[in-house]
Amino acid sequence: MTTQQELEELIQRIRPELHRYASRMVGSVIDGEDVVQEASIKAYGAVASLEHEINLRGWLFRITHNKAIDYLRRNNDTALELLDEYPIAPQPDQPLEEKEIATFALSLFVKLAPRQRSCVIFKDVMGYSLAEISEMLDATVPEIKAALHRGRTRLRELAVKDDSKPSKRNVHEQELLQQYVDRFNARDFETLRTMLTDEVRLELYNRAKLRGADEIAKNYFGGYARAHDWRFAVGEIEGRAAILGYDLEENVTRAAYVILLTWEGERISLIRDFRYARYAMSEVEMRPR
Repeated sequence: MTTQQELEELIQRIRPELHRYASRMVGSVIDGEDVVQEASIKAYGAVASLEHEINLRGWLFRITHNKAIDYLRRNNDTALELLDEYPIAPQPDQPLEEKEIATFALSLFVKLAPRQRSCVIFKDVMGYSLAEISEMLDATVPEIKAALHRGRTRLRELAVKDDSKPSKRNVHEQELLQQYVDRFNARDFETLRTMLTDEVRLELYNRAKLRGADEIAKNYFGGYARAHDWRFAVGEIEGRAAILGYDLEENVTRAAYVILLTWEGERISLIRDFRYARYAMSEVEMRPR
């Protein structure tokens, strides 16, 4: 019988892998972390009901996969294509190369059918064997080969046609974001407190969740006040305005993580901080403004 402690240790060990999978399933490193959090909560609640020994890693990936599909259903206006049931491709195709994968925007993966997307991520991005993928997706090896062929072909077609453009910026929110960064760098936490709604929420990924302006001012701002290894700047990630966090003990020229703010009028209703989830930043460009 798997214990909560064993599950927690495994989740912490493979969390970067779960995130790498989820981020490509939903097309965003930011939203991928939300999917991993939802999957972890589901796993913690279900582990006690497991009646026999199972492949725990595969079970976690299946939960993450299903949570990714749930996320897409909630946030996608278009109908999702059902799982593939195609015959084996008559011609073998070439796996995606590492440098080729690096050129694909995460948003391209989400344009594949779910089974194709899963198989390409597991095989070409994460290096799992066909047998391992078969167990995790409950699919036959021929089905996986067919999905790989179609997914690889489609990704290459999409990469050629990719003409994505940067999203338009909300000028007023940019000004508010700059004000927040300026006050943070000046360690003016009293002013920052006034910029929060009373019921503001904090997602300090992989560490804590807090609610309420007083709680966040005390424990979140207080934590940053005690540290001296950070500096912030306004930038963007995945076309979204963001705060870039620089770790002064590691690299002062490249951001180590991001913070995202959600505004309600001119006050902040949600803070999403990746300070303790830096694995999410490894495959995405964080650009200063």
